[in-house]
Amino acid sequence: MALTNGNITLRALEPSDVELLYQWENDSEVWRVSNTRTPLSKFALANYIKSADRDIWESKEMRLLIETSQGKPVGTVELFDFDPYHSRVGVGIMIYNTADRKKGIASEALEIVADYAQNELGIAQFYANVSENNIPSLQLFQKLGFVVAGIKKNWLKTPIGWENEHLLQKFL
Repeated sequence: MALTNGNITLRALEPSDVELLYQWENDSEVWRVSNTRTPLSKFALANYIKSADRDIWESKEMRLLIETSQGKPVGTVELFDFDPYHSRVGVGIMIYNTADRKKGIASEALEIVADYAQNELGIAQFYANVSENNIPSLQLFQKLGFVVAGIKKNWLKTPIGWENEHLLQKFL
């Protein structure tokens, strides 16, 4: 599966992506925003990719690789907690290298996946969970029309204490 707007492409994960995902998933800076606390093996990632061909209606999640028009992988966008009955799904995004951020890639990826979710999955609303200290992500989601629907107090444990997490919603 591939979704594109001409500038970027969102595509299904391939077995050849294991090395790249291994690098990204085992970066402790990524752990800070993904609530991961343990390294992942190449074996585990290969099995994840192998099972990623399951339909979102069955697995309730879908992760897509974000590529530039030149075919350069720059990040991932994920749909999770897909709930067709209530017509909602969670969304998360990661642009790995700081040099690839603030170029509109994340905005475009979120717009493409929102269009897909609305038109192909019948989704009426998106939600995202973002740490109060992740200002760039909060700004990104709010720029795209997400609104803060609530604040989960002392939700995330960090090395320096607890921080709040914002629940953002967007109705499509």
